[in-house]
Amino acid sequence: MLSIDCPHCGPRAQSEFAYDRTLDAIVPLAMPPAEAMRALYTRANPRGWSDELWHHRFGCRAWLVVRRHTVTHAIESVIGYAP
Repeated sequence: MLSIDCPHCGPRAQSEFAYDRTLDAIVPLAMPPAEAMRALYTRANPRGWSDELWHHRFGCRAWLVVRRHTVTHAIESVIGYAP
């Protein structure tokens, strides 16, 4: 189980959080439909560091950007996310 260091609440168990998506899968509303479909469904999914959007659903309810290694699950940083 991961331990995620929430910038508001401190270190918490992964079970308090919900994974949402990688940051490159967030598309603006003004994006043309073909580009939006490509951004959402044809991502590279490489091994290595990934910036991911997580929600602290059983804590402060903040949206967070977690920089996590997709192979080792090591977490490099956790910062708040403002859409």
